[in-house]
Amino acid sequence: MDTNIAEISDITDIDLSPGVIEKFLDELPDKLFRFGFKLVIAIIVLAIGLQLIKLIRKILRKSLEKANVDEGIIHFTNSLLKVILMFALFVVVIATCGVEISSFLAVLGSVSVAIGFAWQGSLSNLAGGLLILVLKPFHMGELNALLNMDEKGNDGVVEEVDIFYTKIVTADQRVIVLPNGPLANGSITNYTRCPDHRIDIPVGISYDADIRKAREVLLDLLEHTDKILQEKDKQVIVDSLGDSSVNLIVRCFVKTEDFYERKAYLTENIKLTLDEAGISIPFPQMDVHLSEKV
Repeated sequence: MDTNIAEISDITDIDLSPGVIEKFLDELPDKLFRFGFKLVIAIIVLAIGLQLIKLIRKILRKSLEKANVDEGIIHFTNSLLKVILMFALFVVVIATCGVEISSFLAVLGSVSVAIGFAWQGSLSNLAGGLLILVLKPFHMGELNALLNMDEKGNDGVVEEVDIFYTKIVTADQRVIVLPNGPLANGSITNYTRCPDHRIDIPVGISYDADIRKAREVLLDLLEHTDKILQEKDKQVIVDSLGDSSVNLIVRCFVKTEDFYERKAYLTENIKLTLDEAGISIPFPQMDVHLSEKV
């Protein structure tokens, strides 16, 4: 109660005499003019700063390209430089508006712990991006299977390595954005680093079918299919004995860039070849035995 009375007393002590109000109104135009002038200068500084940032990034990119630096490193460095320069420009602009830089930095330092917790994921992605650039598990334009990102994994061509995210484009032209933190800590299978890629196609045949004949016609298919590396091993092996079929694996090697197209071609023609040879591909079956109650 006493506190409330003291606060009311402080409010009533504010000098609202005509002289004070008149002085404030007299100074108001000058203050507005000075603030408007600072605001105009800040806008001009902002516009010039943005153009300078573009120019600096352009010069840096050309210099790195002339030095034959990896495209991923160029893009990452350019993005990181943009963040740093934009922050510096922000500080200059608010200083032009009349904000004390020392006070701003003091406030920024006091809340840095909170910012660290709030940006924990982003800082992890930034560190992951640095690891990707240093260790170079892949480069822009390479075909990769990025595993441990989800249950299915993501296959695609690396389009962009940014400071926080990596973008890949899948075969069906979907753009997938992957955070660098989990990506750097996960396992990465890079197909492009090896010029050849193995194709394994599972196929089941009936238990009544002749395995030797099936192997013969499938090997003949591999020998007469374009873009199959004939100098590499071509195999048709029995992988397992399933509930309804004898499960075979048709195996061959192709160039990495031909992998998807040849796999689709072989999958279709394996079915056609087995049909022509009179070898059936069974579907799951279940035998039900009914017994009569006595």
